[in-house]
Amino acid sequence: MATKAKAAGEKINGAEGIEATMKNGSEALKVGFEKAVKNYDHLLGYSKETVEAYMKAANAAGKGAETLHNEIYSFSKQSVEDSMTAVKAVLGSKSAHEVFERQTDFAKSAFDAYVGQMTKLSEIFVSVSKETFEPLQGRVQAWVEIVQSSRAA
Repeated sequence: MATKAKAAGEKINGAEGIEATMKNGSEALKVGFEKAVKNYDHLLGYSKETVEAYMKAANAAGKGAETLHNEIYSFSKQSVEDSMTAVKAVLGSKSAHEVFERQTDFAKSAFDAYVGQMTKLSEIFVSVSKETFEPLQGRVQAWVEIVQSSRAA
């Protein structure tokens, strides 16, 4: 009879073990699900911020391209006008020496204007590049932080 009571006691302990295992399993599932939801929320937030950064970068690039276009257009227009003025001056010259001087002056001023314009365009390009990449600079670090926080969790 003692063996039957002991067997019944083991069954009760076995049922308690199953209940404890089910309880631990459901708690582990709940904790895992909460971590997954938290990481998913972080990822969604990262994605939203990244899209906003790309939009800011695209807007800055568009404005920069417009600035460069306007600058090139105005330089080209001024260059053509200066060339026409130089041609009229050369055609109005009275001697070969005067033609040579006017042509030399025009070449020098055209070269100086060109160098100045290239310097100005370089500065604009550098400025536009900085403005374009500024919103994107923090996104890599943000991704590293998300990955590290999800590992730690």
